[in-house]
Amino acid sequence: MKMSHGPRARSRKKLRKKVRERGMPPIRRYLAKFEIGEKAAIDIDPSVHEGFPHHRFQGLTGEVVGKQGRAYKVKVRDGGKYKILIVHPVHLRKVK
Repeated sequence: MKMSHGPRARSRKKLRKKVRERGMPPIRRYLAKFEIGEKAAIDIDPSVHEGFPHHRFQGLTGEVVGKQGRAYKVKVRDGGKYKILIVHPVHLRKVK
């Protein structure tokens, strides 16, 4: 059988919630505000499908460089180069 190459391929463990975290996230995660230049960690919430970054970026920290609609542009280092991800605020956490 041919292997799947979709955006959730080989991510069974990575995109799974703990038992007590299941369901939709609180509204404050949707309405989170980030300033340009602020550091943000990518923490994918599998129950929200909009603005979903690729699971290879799960756990990385980047810099917010702009806004596009309701989502934020986050600059992340991937190997030897920087990439700009468009991520919904539900999948971002503030870094102190």
